[in-house]
Amino acid sequence: MGDWIKFLGTAGARFVVSKQLRFSAGTWCRLQGLNILIDPGPGTLLRCFASRPKLDPEKLDVIILTHRHLDHSTDINVMIEAMTRGTFIHRGALFAPADAVEGEEPVVFRHARRSAERLELLREGRLYRLGSFDFFVPVRHRHSVETYGLVFQLPQGRVSFISDTAYFPELAEHYAQSDILILNVVFFERPPVKEIQHLDLESARILISSIKPRLAVMTHFGMTMLNHKPYHLARRLTEETGVQVIAATDGMKIDLN
Repeated sequence: MGDWIKFLGTAGARFVVSKQLRFSAGTWCRLQGLNILIDPGPGTLLRCFASRPKLDPEKLDVIILTHRHLDHSTDINVMIEAMTRGTFIHRGALFAPADAVEGEEPVVFRHARRSAERLELLREGRLYRLGSFDFFVPVRHRHSVETYGLVFQLPQGRVSFISDTAYFPELAEHYAQSDILILNVVFFERPPVKEIQHLDLESARILISSIKPRLAVMTHFGMTMLNHKPYHLARRLTEETGVQVIAATDGMKIDLN
């Protein structure tokens, strides 16, 4: 079937998630024969079975959590239980930041952590091997909890996920040479409150213009992005940057081949 990415949900931030204006499930990737789930937020298990064709959580090989916030992690334990056949089979790999599995309020429960065959903490600059390919974590993002993006090094090229972060100029350098760039774009305009650390449309435009991927995909939309119709904004960015930009929709699948 080749390699592909399926957006089970494209909701970002609290209000779109709590109102379910977009689904808040994670992103399922089929890469070089491995089933990889990124950021299983609220409703991920349900959206797997509602997918057409259905996605079987028992066939997951890898779960990656970019950070501990609820819109990214709510279904993490149930998905680990599914991957490990109810924790009865020691299998699969889990990658997560330290504060998601340690400390006072870990979002990954102890019994779930123990059931994964491989547990690795995400660290800035680290390279991780998955079967026949690698992924690496280029930089710690600027967010209210420990947060990382991901770069998969595949035969087709580099596929990068820029998870939640405030914009900073070095981001483009860290995600350079991305062939497919997937960005969490929560806001239409930069929020006035400095503590709210997410990308806005102008930050996305700067990153796409600097990195020049073959394809850029916006996802993880907040209310202001939905109000301005993401597909219109993607068309505008395509014209402004010269890069093909699309706005992800719930259930959308990208064929990497």
